[in-house]
Amino acid sequence: MHDRVEIKDLHLRTIIGINKDERRDLQDVLINLVLYADTRIPGLSDNVEDGLNYRSVVKGIIELVEGSRYYLVEKLCAEIANLCLEDPAVEGVKVAVEKPGALRFARSVGVTIERWRDGEELVAQ
Repeated sequence: MHDRVEIKDLHLRTIIGINKDERRDLQDVLINLVLYADTRIPGLSDNVEDGLNYRSVVKGIIELVEGSRYYLVEKLCAEIANLCLEDPAVEGVKVAVEKPGALRFARSVGVTIERWRDGEELVAQ
């Protein structure tokens, strides 16, 4: 079983890219997350202490992204996934990071990765 907590359209700004202006100017990034966690206990107890604290996960992501200076979207995406997996309630994570306007004639360019705490691959649901 893989219950999900979804965080949609987290819009942040960071230094990311390889071009001179990208190393100087903040770039927009759009982040979407699926955090796989067991929600049965908090679903029964209605107690915030029993569940995944996704607010603290997002706070960590904001600090990571806004303080980063990566060259590649792939690296940023992987670091976000690693951060999410540091929370013991997160069994797995799917992270999508888009960089709007990165390519001419395209709305955005993005990378999506999936990681599991035990290293298993995500099986299509």
